Amino acid sequence: MRAIFSLITAVGLSLAMSNPMSATETSGDHASNYAGQEKRSIKSLSANDIADLQKGEGWGLAKAAELNGVPGPAHLLEMKDKIPLTDDQVSIIDEIYIQMKKQAVIQGERLIALEQELEILFRNGSVTNEALRSSLIKIAKARMELRFTHLATHLKTPDILSEDQIRKYNELRGYSNLDPCANIPEGHNAEMWRKHNGCQ
Repeated sequence: MRAIFSLITAVGLSLAMSNPMSATETSGDHASNYAGQEKRSIKSLSANDIADLQKGEGWGLAKAAELNGVPGPAHLLEMKDKIPLTDDQVSIIDEIYIQMKKQAVIQGERLIALEQELEILFRNGSVTNEALRSSLIKIAKARMELRFTHLATHLKTPDILSEDQIRKYNELRGYSNLDPCANIPEGHNAEMWRKHNGCQ
């Protein structure tokens, strides 16, 4: 009996050694969604994040305005011929955009620098509760100022545009929930269009 038990134990150990993962779980079972991000120079920011901040890009900070029908200067200028904008409007919006961009670049660099400081605290193992709180307060303030710059710039555009231009902007950006029965695209047979969309 002892001989049989010893044989079973030996076989089990042999199998475990030849394929150690079979006795437990595979290495990927607990893989984090963050895997690979440990190679970033600043763990909390991707290379794209850093590039956007350095260029003064919106970084999604103006969604509260953009998705509530308050146009942004960058996209207005991109679509100036389709909206369309007058030469005077283009000139005013261009100036607003230049000023915003200049400010956003400075603030973006500031945010990157503060995230780098936080990174170093953890990397060097020198972080304390006090240092952490101080760092996070600075980062929160820098992010708030950057977001304010983008949102405040959006606030300036409605006074420059007509209601029709704002409506066109939102339509071109894909935000308008237009009634298909009341908005038959040019070139479509009206009767067939209404039938296809279940119009009464």
